[in-house]
Amino acid sequence: MKVELVTTLKRQATKILADLHESKEPILITEHGQPSAYLIDVEDFEFMQNRMEILEGIARGEAAIQEGRTYTQKEAKKALSKWLK
Repeated sequence: MKVELVTTLKRQATKILADLHESKEPILITEHGQPSAYLIDVEDFEFMQNRMEILEGIARGEAAIQEGRTYTQKEAKKALSKWLK
């Protein structure tokens, strides 16, 4: 992973963004020698957001199973029948 100082980002933003779009490699931005932020490509960010939504849905489903909040197929069809007409 590439690491850049925040001052370098301020001075060379256009070049750093061009490199980011070309390499697709995230860039760690540091301030005073400490990690401050990650700079990532828009497509990569949106991909990660979509993946997180899927994983959160799976986690909710697993929790529902563990808590016994499930339906049989017959119960689900009955509950959804008003929308399936």
